[in-house]
Amino acid sequence: MRETFEAWITPVMIGGLILFMCFIIWDLARRSNAGKFGTAMLFVVLGAGMLGYVFKVVVTYLMEKGV
Repeated sequence: MRETFEAWITPVMIGGLILFMCFIIWDLARRSNAGKFGTAMLFVVLGAGMLGYVFKVVVTYLMEKGV
């Protein structure tokens, strides 16, 4: 039961954390009056870490499945 709960809740909580970090980046851009280009750069630079994590999860999944 505990393993099932952990297997289910971990991706949900990490997904929620990623969404919250996207909100933080958007709020930072809005409060600093970054403009369209500045907002895009904030998402590219600050979102690169999140994208790296998602990429790692996908690669790990593909390696485990033998694709």
